[in-house]
Amino acid sequence: MSETMTSSHTYARERRDRYHEADVVVVGAGIFGCAAAYALANQGRSVLLLERWMHEPDRIVGELLQPGGLAALKKLGLGHCVEGIDAIPCYGYNVIYHGEPCAIPYPRLNEKGEVTHAWSGRGTEGEKQQGCGFHHGKFITQLRKACLGHKNITVVETEVVKTIRGEFEDQILGVESRTTVDKEANEKKNDFFFGKLTIVADGYDSKFRKQVLETKPVVKSKFYALELVDTVLPTPLHGHVIIGNAYPILLYQIGTHETRALFDVPQNIPEASVEAGGVRGYIKKHAIPALPASVRPAAEKALADGKIPRSMPNSWLPAVPQTPNGLVVLGDALNMRHPLTGGGMTVAFNDAVLLAELLHPERVPNLDDAKAIRDAMHKLYWRRKNFTSIINTLAQALYSLFAANDRQLRALQMGCFEYFRRGWTDGPAGLLGGIIQRPLVLAYHFFYVAFVAIWMNACNVIGGPLGFWKLPLAILDAVLILWKACIVFLPVIWREGFQ
Repeated sequence: MSETMTSSHTYARERRDRYHEADVVVVGAGIFGCAAAYALANQGRSVLLLERWMHEPDRIVGELLQPGGLAALKKLGLGHCVEGIDAIPCYGYNVIYHGEPCAIPYPRLNEKGEVTHAWSGRGTEGEKQQGCGFHHGKFITQLRKACLGHKNITVVETEVVKTIRGEFEDQILGVESRTTVDKEANEKKNDFFFGKLTIVADGYDSKFRKQVLETKPVVKSKFYALELVDTVLPTPLHGHVIIGNAYPILLYQIGTHETRALFDVPQNIPEASVEAGGVRGYIKKHAIPALPASVRPAAEKALADGKIPRSMPNSWLPAVPQTPNGLVVLGDALNMRHPLTGGGMTVAFNDAVLLAELLHPERVPNLDDAKAIRDAMHKLYWRRKNFTSIINTLAQALYSLFAANDRQLRALQMGCFEYFRRGWTDGPAGLLGGIIQRPLVLAYHFFYVAFVAIWMNACNVIGGPLGFWKLPLAILDAVLILWKACIVFLPVIWREGFQ
């Protein structure tokens, strides 16, 4: 490194440490905040990364990284963060439908990095793809260590309380925070951090979202979590989706001895009422009996502590355009989807890659350039839809099918499983894993599933007694099933892909 560059880095660090000034202030050292801070710092930007608590977090989501997210993590130069944390490889999914299993491996890629059977079938040649599962806190700690070790980043443990606006124009100049100076006495001091650009990435429960975007997440259910110790999964090194006489259940390994079990519990269902024993009663009486026999003992043991399992809301929050005035909101603060498909971190890391590309110093030399920032955020909003519209729509649509509560949705659910059972999995698995970024492929497979459901339903109706005379009923069912598929799919893909 030249003497001039060394001097420049020293000066930038002094500005951060002494005067709390940087090119970029990032609020929140979570998944997206760390990734964005690291990516921008790699481009030579001076970055202040602010986090309320730097101790290892203990959360029940953000524990399964899809192959597309792992690829983006490596592009960011953070691939090493999944090493040394007892991460477990994941090679696809095992969908268990009323006790019948169906393996859905991630697709293989050819020498061009493409899924050769994106439209149908399952390929057997090419490079095998994998994701990984891990403890969220261990992974976050690795991301933060990477940021702490970067010469262009200063990490500060402080609680951001509000933004700082310009005196003469509506421009965000940075943030005000409260920093603990004496933990025993709980003594705090006011701090101020200034940047040419402020990135808010304070998570699903963002305190700044409503100030900037005026959007609110839609929550219809929660995931309640158990940590199963030394359980035996039917298909090792795969995520498991359980569909049966309970709402969807997820199982995936997060360590050598630990497996995460997530039980979806919609709001206000009778099975989880106080009279029925609450959430614990629902899990004990309805969810655990739906688990594979090899998993039930570990689940019963984990539930035996008498506590209500920890939970997280399952949120849908479509992204909205922003008009940056020195501040942008990104990560879960901007956009969320149901965590059923484990796509959150994949979206976050791909967003960080795209953000770094659009804010590269060759494109935006000066982050004070308001017009350049507005143009970059406009491009970010529309270009990210190539992958977010797929992952978000897939998450919402599959949840509607897997949590089916009417006749048409149950028919679609059955059609979906039959689709997988016939081996037409490379396209769906590639979409799910963030490998295929073509929304048209998603539309093709979704409506193909709908027509499989219509065919199977018609066979069931006509195949019974007086079958020919039930033809009008089969036709009516076909119309209703197709209509339900449109209701499930089209509003979400329209909102996520075209608005």
